[in-house]
Amino acid sequence: MNAPSLLESRSEQIRFIARYDRDGNVHALNLDRISDALGNEGGLIWVGLFEPDETLLFKMQVEFDLHPLAIEDAHKAHQRSKIERFGNSLFIVVNTAQMLDGGIVYGESHLFLGSDFILTVRHGGTLSFSPARERYAKNPDYFGNGPGMALYTVLDQIVDNFFPIIAHHEQALDELEEAILSSSFQKDTIIRLYRLRNDLSKLRLAVSPLQDILTTLLEFHGDLVREEVRIYLRDVHDHVIRLNESIDTMRDTLSSAMATNLSLVTVSQGDTMKRLAGWAALLAAPTLITSWYGMNFADMPELEWQWGYPLVGLTIISICLVLYRGLKKAGWL
Repeated sequence: MNAPSLLESRSEQIRFIARYDRDGNVHALNLDRISDALGNEGGLIWVGLFEPDETLLFKMQVEFDLHPLAIEDAHKAHQRSKIERFGNSLFIVVNTAQMLDGGIVYGESHLFLGSDFILTVRHGGTLSFSPARERYAKNPDYFGNGPGMALYTVLDQIVDNFFPIIAHHEQALDELEEAILSSSFQKDTIIRLYRLRNDLSKLRLAVSPLQDILTTLLEFHGDLVREEVRIYLRDVHDHVIRLNESIDTMRDTLSSAMATNLSLVTVSQGDTMKRLAGWAALLAAPTLITSWYGMNFADMPELEWQWGYPLVGLTIISICLVLYRGLKKAGWL
């Protein structure tokens, strides 16, 4: 019985493998024949992997003649976003994100770009690049511009996936601002503020390096990224700048919201203390008078006078009314 091929045994890891000819037609490709298919003028080999093991990555290293350091990074993942040149190929690491069950799930993508191939390696919360491949296949103008156009479709999809996350957080921030300015203050509000701030800090770390990566692609590596492709990459670069500006604006707004929340809580506590002090002052007068008559002395003012108690009571009520009106006018009650 024949042993299963590498493609069959790792079908979950190999999500896509095909060759595009100069006309954009897609042809099936055997994993063991990749190196033989390289070099076809005007063609492109596209391989998509998801969390591949070391054996499969070593196979990619041999077939595409990739640098072992880049393969090691692609296997271990948890790398910082970067772009590096190894001989005739580019190695790009980008952080990705998607909304899942109301939270952000982060992932990592490793992109290998050569003169006639692109290899994508996905880890964690990274959406499939099927939409990017479909977009590439449906645009005949992309085929004659080398592998840079395939890279463009992938990077554009990664960047576009951040916009729904930004929109979600902008809506959450608007809701928190309304909660902050409401009359009631809740502990849950400040907790949500801190969580939103942490989310934005993580998003900033994922999005910010993309600007440097795209700047490098726009200025260097002209043999892999042609001038015609850079027009498209500039559009992606503009989107990344918009994302960074949106994140920075929300972080500034969030800092102001947290400061405002703290100020409003402080003012509320001050108002509460003034009310407590006002009632304490209001109760001080009757307490002083009644405590005087509570002392055990034989000779007390008006002690045996029949109108003594009514007079004391009327005096207490009068003093309390005067104090109440004064404290009410001063805003202490």
